[in-house]
Amino acid sequence: MDSLLDRQFAALADPTRRAILARLARGEATVGELQRPFGISQPAISRHLKVLESAGLIEGGKAAQARPRRLKADALDDARQWIDGLRTLWSDSFDQLDAFLKATEGKAE
Repeated sequence: MDSLLDRQFAALADPTRRAILARLARGEATVGELQRPFGISQPAISRHLKVLESAGLIEGGKAAQARPRRLKADALDDARQWIDGLRTLWSDSFDQLDAFLKATEGKAE
């Protein structure tokens, strides 16, 4: 799982790939449709799509020659769970710090 999580975060590190995901969140699209707004070559957009597919974030369709791409519904579940774990850790740490500061505040007076 760590390898997949690493690939997902690496894929998300690129602003073009994040924009592609945002576009696919609105519905599936062909390579040409994804390429248009970026003004980059078809091979360049295809490389971005391969990274996103390798990370398990998108999948390709089988509509004749078009091969539309779509966002995988549960693609970011692992990343979300990992981030939620960090959020819980930080929240617990801040709660402990707050309790410590309150305890030492009374002693300082």
